[in-house]
Amino acid sequence: MKKIIKINSIFYCTALIALTIFGSCKKDSQNQGFENDGNFTDFTGPLKSFATFPIGIAAEYPLSSTANSKYWETIKGDANAITFGNELKNSSIVKADGTYDFTTSDAFLNLATAAGIQVFGHTLVWHSQQRASYYNGLIGGGSSGGGASNLAVNPGFETTTVGTTAEPADGWSVLNGAGQFVSTTANTNSGAKALQVNVPAGGQNYNTQIVTKAQIPVTAGKKYTISYFIKGTAAQSVQFEVRAFLGATAGSIDYQGGKAVTTSYAKISYDYTVPAGVTAIQLAFDLGGVANTLYLDDVSIMDASIVPPPTGAAVIAIVDNAMKTHIETVLGRYKGKIKAWDVLNEPFSDAGELRNNTNTPAGTKTDIFVWQNYLGRDYAAKAFQYAKAADPTADLYMNDYNLESSTTKLDAFVALAKELKAANAGITGVGTQMHMLLSTPYANIINMMQKLAATGLKVRISEFDIRINPGGANPAIGYKASAYDLRLQAAMYKFVVATYLKYVPESQRGGITIWGVDDTTSWLNTTTNIAADKLDYPLLYNKDFAKKPAYAGFKQGLQSNGVN
Repeated sequence: MKKIIKINSIFYCTALIALTIFGSCKKDSQNQGFENDGNFTDFTGPLKSFATFPIGIAAEYPLSSTANSKYWETIKGDANAITFGNELKNSSIVKADGTYDFTTSDAFLNLATAAGIQVFGHTLVWHSQQRASYYNGLIGGGSSGGGASNLAVNPGFETTTVGTTAEPADGWSVLNGAGQFVSTTANTNSGAKALQVNVPAGGQNYNTQIVTKAQIPVTAGKKYTISYFIKGTAAQSVQFEVRAFLGATAGSIDYQGGKAVTTSYAKISYDYTVPAGVTAIQLAFDLGGVANTLYLDDVSIMDASIVPPPTGAAVIAIVDNAMKTHIETVLGRYKGKIKAWDVLNEPFSDAGELRNNTNTPAGTKTDIFVWQNYLGRDYAAKAFQYAKAADPTADLYMNDYNLESSTTKLDAFVALAKELKAANAGITGVGTQMHMLLSTPYANIINMMQKLAATGLKVRISEFDIRINPGGANPAIGYKASAYDLRLQAAMYKFVVATYLKYVPESQRGGITIWGVDDTTSWLNTTTNIAADKLDYPLLYNKDFAKKPAYAGFKQGLQSNGVN
């Protein structure tokens, strides 16, 4: 699905007259707007016969593959290009284990090829509809997650709910040396707190002793890595104990003595293999014997068989390689068969910022993986470079939405396109989706076409549809398209197509694709919206595949020679 920003505005007769969309205007008393009296009744076609560039329609394989379906016959009649709605998106071809299944996309391509229809590849690198579980698994669930869990409770002594001499930090009990253990905010290894141990002169190791309060479940035969950070005001050595339990009964104790303490924090690490029959352990520290002030922090008990997640440069390398692999795998399969691709889809947030995990949070969605969060702005150049290397003859596009309604986003998009072109990264075109409202200002559309054309790259209207439900992004309940609304929609279709012809030079016209066939199967009419009677009518054909005034408007735009 595509996101749409609603722009609140009204239609002004002066603007419409200035742009000569309408043959004439008459005042409409209901909405203080103006109704077109022009001719939107010429449905003779096909549309593809009126253009020197590809006329495309977005299609779904289940609807297209039905024998002699009106859906597929309508596409074949008017279009010479299609964009797969979902069949080439990452989550449709990448399986849970990272392998690929091209069964459906291959079948769809064969269907289109047999009909003499070219396919536009949509899409290689996007943040949505990704096999996110696989990619997150490669980096341990994210750059700061995954890997083994620390079995030690309150390992950094951060919480001190009780804060008594018997339990100076939650989850830790003093066995010997009451009053010698205190929580401190000074001399920490990390975090806000550490455990300070005030060891008196005389005595033995066990005279200053603290232990994990609860038994920690472990698996017999498995190796665990036990570690902690310690320092002292003076150098000495200490010992710790691993206390094993056979069920509820205390078993063997593994003493590890002679562990050096220096005046700076140092990590002490020990691999412990759980003996047969042992079900739980406790970890104890024996810190007495030498007068000193010790500091203990960041205790860890980890399953040694689980590899810690990568960080920093390792994460970048993994994500970069995964992106490269995906681009090479898909383009390699369809080289010479699919000759144009959306390499980058929707790289910018609504605010015109390059996407990251903050401005594009996954929330409860399971299909979000924001590539540029890990790779930064360089991800764009790399994606095009990988695509160009995989298929040097393909047209390679960057595509986004709301470019006609957000100048900020448009300018950010154009800046990146120019940057990629100057770097010779491989970009050959830009796509503007144009999921529009009737209220979209005409000046914005003109401005967008001019700026996209000024890049010198090919320009596509890639996912074109026009909402007419007055609620826009929040569709009104019970709305039925009136003849008046359908004529306004037709006029807007005409204006957009004519504006495209006027401002995009012929050599830069990459084509126009309508995002869907009939109103009923439009992406805007979701199951939820249908159930709530929140319907829209954004396309060229109605539910019976009959041509709407929008069809005539689109045709007039193609025949306009750029006169809008």
